[in-house]
Amino acid sequence: MAEYQIHQFDVLVVGAGGAGLRAAIEASAAGAKVGVVSKSLLGKAHTVMAEGGMAAAMGNVDDRDNWRVHFADTMRGGQYVNNWRMAELHAKEAPERVHELEAWGAVFDRTKDGKILQRNFGGHRYPRLAHVGDRTGLELIRTLQDHGIHQGIAVHMEHTVVTLLKDGDRVVGAFGYDRERGRFKMFKARAIVIATGGIGRAYKITSNSWEYTGDGQSLAYHAGAELMDMEFVQFHPTGMIWPPSVMGLLVTEAVRGEGGVLRNKDGKRFMFDDIPDNYKTQTSSDPEEGWRYTQGDKNAKRPPELLTRDHVARCINREVKAGRGSPHGGVFLDIAWIKEKIPNAVEHIKKEAAEHVSPVQTARRHRYYERAHGDRSDDALHDGWRGSGRRIANVDGSGPVRGGRMRGGVARSESPRRKFFVGPGGLRAARGRVRREVRESA
Repeated sequence: MAEYQIHQFDVLVVGAGGAGLRAAIEASAAGAKVGVVSKSLLGKAHTVMAEGGMAAAMGNVDDRDNWRVHFADTMRGGQYVNNWRMAELHAKEAPERVHELEAWGAVFDRTKDGKILQRNFGGHRYPRLAHVGDRTGLELIRTLQDHGIHQGIAVHMEHTVVTLLKDGDRVVGAFGYDRERGRFKMFKARAIVIATGGIGRAYKITSNSWEYTGDGQSLAYHAGAELMDMEFVQFHPTGMIWPPSVMGLLVTEAVRGEGGVLRNKDGKRFMFDDIPDNYKTQTSSDPEEGWRYTQGDKNAKRPPELLTRDHVARCINREVKAGRGSPHGGVFLDIAWIKEKIPNAVEHIKKEAAEHVSPVQTARRHRYYERAHGDRSDDALHDGWRGSGRRIANVDGSGPVRGGRMRGGVARSESPRRKFFVGPGGLRAARGRVRREVRESA
């Protein structure tokens, strides 16, 4: 008979990204004995790819911003199929999560008067993304892991969970193995949070790391969970496609937020050709106005390159299909024109952004797995807020926001649920009210 180690917890979190770690921290703060199982090394989750920043309506750069504007942007970006309550909670609570991370040691970029700096991003009416240069996700994950470790959370790194264990209709634990040694492990738990990330590796070109193979969805499905809205998959507009050595790498949206533009093979800024009706009043009508917006002019409207990701990705795909794409099947993300706008631009760009100012070839590529709506439990607050054409950049802060909703959650839930909901990413199931308490295994 095979031998295996047994570990006992009140709450077991499968996945160690932003949502999983934040959920673990909240459960631990409530007095639960918490364990985290990570498929890779701690700190290597896909949260580190949240380069652009964390969206929170703090109004540090533009005082016209507030949670209501953020909420409206979210609903519009999701084509109004979002779960409105979810969008409202996220917009209201995101600033608190940013300040919480700061209190735990995250070092955000600053304005001249010492406030947390916020930058422009696609789909956001005002500068909203709190950031740490172009490595925000890395700062978030390091902050969360440090705080979690100091709370005494047990972390099992490089472990893969292969099945959830059930006693009747109740999930009572998980079974997996140590990836380094091949030893079997059993994790008994009164409650389990699935925060395992998405399905990016189902695509040839993706920014997702190797771990994102849909493990969480499979675990939940085979345990009897109901998977929802599986068709909502997001494609980021700007991923490198050439040369092959960098294929799939993310080109952060912040490049366009600082003035980068999209051009087809003829050099035309094609995004001006297709501005949705519900964004026309908020979008610049000419390049000069768009440039002024990126430089902080509050009276200017945002350039069309900063429309929502789903729309920008469709426009890129349209250009390629029409034969106006780049030689390798994308379009050009051009920062060269900034030379005409900024004194000593070459030196500025080398210092702040890149080693050269030539256009790079980018195309849409898989980024995140999305869900839209379809709430099927009375108190479930699942990932309905993003919807088709996900409210971009909210994801960069949504893991910590949703994990923080664990308060009053798993460890103190009064009754088990007949079924639990698992989202397609780690940001989904870590949401505090999307949980299922299970009976302690004998």
